[in-house]
Amino acid sequence: MTDVTKLKSAFPDVVVNVEEYRGDVTVILKQEAFLPVCTFLRDDPDYSFRFLADVTAVDYKDKTPRFVVVYHLLSHEHNQRLRLKVPLDDMNPEIETVVNIWPTANWHERETYDLMGVKFLNHPDLRRILLPYHWDCHPLRKDYPLEGKGEE
Repeated sequence: MTDVTKLKSAFPDVVVNVEEYRGDVTVILKQEAFLPVCTFLRDDPDYSFRFLADVTAVDYKDKTPRFVVVYHLLSHEHNQRLRLKVPLDDMNPEIETVVNIWPTANWHERETYDLMGVKFLNHPDLRRILLPYHWDCHPLRKDYPLEGKGEE
């Protein structure tokens, strides 16, 4: 299990909560210092989270915040996993890209944008990856209409 004591000490005002379930650790972060936290987790020798396995988002439709972006990190060096969650604004879900920290984020963020409508600011190529360009909605959102969308 990943010890996040050093992370909480380094970013005391950013770490909102730490949850542990069956050996998996989840850190919930405020959005404002998200990039420095990610860089710290990658570069600090006690963590060495150099692999971003996945980026996704969750739509909690009737809750606030409605959207949460989820990042799954892996440290091969320490054989550790860590999940980061960042709650986003309900009306305009957007967050800075982590492509400059973990290049594999390029595709993960595009997929999350395409299916959930989360905008990744400063992404080098944020465009749809699965759906046609004319599609006017995001099919994994809870308010996605099942009929009539995306048709020409």
